[in-house]
Amino acid sequence: MNESVRQRTERTQWFLEDRFGMFIHWGLYAIPARGEWVRSVERISVEAYQPFFDEFNPVDYDPKKWAKAAKAAGMKYAVLTAKHHDGFCLFDSALTDYKSTNTTCRRDLVREFLEAFREEGLKVGLYYSLLDWHHPDYPAFGDRIHPMRDNEAYKGRPEEFDRYRDYLHGQVRELLTGYGKIDILWFDFSYDSMAGEKWGATELIRMVRSLQPHVLVDNRLEGSGEGSGSILTGNPSEYAGDFSSPEQIIPPSGVVDADGNSVPWEACITLNNNWGYHASDRNWKPARMIIRKLAECVSKNGNLLLNVGPDAKGNIPKASLDILAEVGGWMKENGESIYGCGRSDLEKPEWGRYTQHGETLYAHVTEECVGQLNLRGLGERVKSVRLLADKSELQTAGIWNTVEFKGDAFVTLSGTGSPLLPDERDTVLEIRLKEGTGLSQA
Repeated sequence: MNESVRQRTERTQWFLEDRFGMFIHWGLYAIPARGEWVRSVERISVEAYQPFFDEFNPVDYDPKKWAKAAKAAGMKYAVLTAKHHDGFCLFDSALTDYKSTNTTCRRDLVREFLEAFREEGLKVGLYYSLLDWHHPDYPAFGDRIHPMRDNEAYKGRPEEFDRYRDYLHGQVRELLTGYGKIDILWFDFSYDSMAGEKWGATELIRMVRSLQPHVLVDNRLEGSGEGSGSILTGNPSEYAGDFSSPEQIIPPSGVVDADGNSVPWEACITLNNNWGYHASDRNWKPARMIIRKLAECVSKNGNLLLNVGPDAKGNIPKASLDILAEVGGWMKENGESIYGCGRSDLEKPEWGRYTQHGETLYAHVTEECVGQLNLRGLGERVKSVRLLADKSELQTAGIWNTVEFKGDAFVTLSGTGSPLLPDERDTVLEIRLKEGTGLSQA
């Protein structure tokens, strides 16, 4: 095994056990409330954006409430935007005045977040944008996503990108030296020529590893949601990252390298259609969908990083909290089929998905069946089947109309004869096999 891959495997062990995390996009863009890309989409200048800095005062910000909501939802870690593309820092950086401690609130919001989530026993991560639309040395005119990309006043403006790169590296150093143990460093993102060594990626990742060698780093020093980069090759670069980060999509077959080996990955998904707070976006994904998509990620050896976008006062929207609470209720009964689980050796069944932990198989049943549930190919190998939510036994003896399907096993989901699933969101069965007939023989 490649040495960098071996080290990655060691670092990501906890990550692949925990499986479910919270993403938090929050900043000045919560005030205009039209999403985190509002500056770029509406081509807002630094001067026109300044009133939001002047007004920023999240009087309701209580990260302890956020942490309790994440923990109750069954999440094991959380990642907060320390700095997004607009350049505004939620931490007390010595390298800029454009930070929360200089706003009306006078608070280091990152420090409070880290303390609150650690107190709940959750691992903590910080998102840091490689882009910076506020910094004068970040390329503006002609850059395809900068707010001033077609503003002639910025054409020919002197820029010293080396100076910006030093700023970027300096702020990462601040986050890794002034805030205790950081479990995840989530860089965002590379594009066009702005990738890899443009960021001084080798020097940067060596600094990161020297300061906190355990920290997990995503793949976006060279990749993005559009492409994973060399993490998918047999010889990943030094800054290829510890996990791939597909965005707003669950890869059809998970994520594997060129040799077919599973690569750690995490799908980052919004609860509505925006990362940052958007007052008119009420396209909420129901809890049923989140539960099923979490199971899908795990069934493909992946994680789910589910986003919330707090408002300008510091409140996670009630609709988001309600969804998280329902997901948490399901996780309390069925989390055993998520934590520490991964892809099963069995092919995907027609009625749902399998996850697997060692020799224990979990059937995630999301589609009703006529008659008994078919466990294709398991035949006489099933020792017992329990409904995971309450550990109640389910009958596994086939009945008169199953006798010709000798290679399969069958389960009766309801002793009352109801054709409906016990849990229409995702009914989970714990399947144990007879000794000597394990899943490796499937």
